[in-house]
Amino acid sequence: MAPAIITLAADAPKLDSGNTAFLLLSAALVMVMTPGLAFFYGGMVRVKSALNMLMMSFISLGIITILWTLYGFSFAFHSGNGFMGSGGWAGLRNIGMGEPWLSTGVPILAFAMFQLMFAVITPALISGALADRVKFTAWTLFIALWATIVYFPVAHWVWAPDGWLAKRHVLDFAGGTAVHINAGAAALGVILVIGKRKGFKKDPMRPHSLPLVMLGAGLLWFGWFGFNAGSELTADKVASVAFTNTQVATAAAMLGWLIYERLRHGSFTTLGAASGAVAGLVAITPACGSISPLGSILLGLVAGVGCAAAVGLKYRFNYDDSLDVVGVHMVGGIIGSLAIGFLSTGTVYPGQAGVFYGGGWTQFGRQCLGVGAVLGYSLVCAAILAKLIDLVMGFRVTEDEEVTGIDQVLHAETAYDFTGVGGRSAALAGDGSISEADASSSKKVDA
Repeated sequence: MAPAIITLAADAPKLDSGNTAFLLLSAALVMVMTPGLAFFYGGMVRVKSALNMLMMSFISLGIITILWTLYGFSFAFHSGNGFMGSGGWAGLRNIGMGEPWLSTGVPILAFAMFQLMFAVITPALISGALADRVKFTAWTLFIALWATIVYFPVAHWVWAPDGWLAKRHVLDFAGGTAVHINAGAAALGVILVIGKRKGFKKDPMRPHSLPLVMLGAGLLWFGWFGFNAGSELTADKVASVAFTNTQVATAAAMLGWLIYERLRHGSFTTLGAASGAVAGLVAITPACGSISPLGSILLGLVAGVGCAAAVGLKYRFNYDDSLDVVGVHMVGGIIGSLAIGFLSTGTVYPGQAGVFYGGGWTQFGRQCLGVGAVLGYSLVCAAILAKLIDLVMGFRVTEDEEVTGIDQVLHAETAYDFTGVGGRSAALAGDGSISEADASSSKKVDA
């Protein structure tokens, strides 16, 4: 949301049915992004981990929804201090079914459900960095603790009217800091604690289903219009600007990534197209309400090239970010957040124009403050939480379980069942070979 253009009204406005319908539809679009992310990540891992990757996203829908209802929304958006809200709305009580959120004309409950979907997808983003190697129980405990200690307070900092970053005029229209830098920094903190996958830099770890990746990217792109345009909370001209900039920047980033890929590696890949689109979506998220469509093209190109280059940093600095969460979400969020300091037109946020529009360096300094505060807080807290969980119950599966495949070990399922295909059984074990039991069965059939 855009706290800088919302002020507390002296007399609460009447409910606006049009804005309410717009926000509820936007909330539904943002919800679709979580299964979209599951498909995107699920297609990028090896076949033996596909189901686990899906589950690591889907479980967030269950855990975060309950926590948000119990206390998350209250901690994030109820009035309190600059760091965190009070417990006045715990259990979603005392909000009034017909009481509007600030001056938007939408019920507080509708706003709560919209923001819930942001809270759900943010920890799910972290999961891609940890693919192939973590216990499901440890992951569920981590996201519950991280959401409580990190996401809920940071959402208050950035979006609540009395949040300390909001009061310092740090602009984040839809989640460049609160969602993407927050998740990317947390991913980096955890992987520095739990270590690398077996075979990192040695074994090929190629995506098992590029069509699934493309489907997931398409669902993310679709849902992101609710993510960004919906963050205006009202169906007005600013929502139209946010919608337009989302499309333009995403297209430019996809092209920028593909151009970089062609020049660097000699090919245009489907994985590059999908990743470039996501990088553009990430980068435009904080800036979509404050820059122009031409600025969105420039931002998209920079994000596409910048994130494509950043994904290779894990090999240089020897950290195993399985699905490039750091390179796309943290780096993309930083690019988009800092770009506001240059590209903000000052139209939607008077007095907060960027360098290119005569505003000087003031807004850029504010953006640096927001980026640094969220990145540092999330990284440190995530690393501490991961270390504590590792000491108490172990964060990683065993080496044998990792080699076997965590789908079979943790979920007693496999993503694809090839038994009965053709004249022979073709059921695949976690490493892609025909399992011993099915090979024995095939011999019996041949006999």
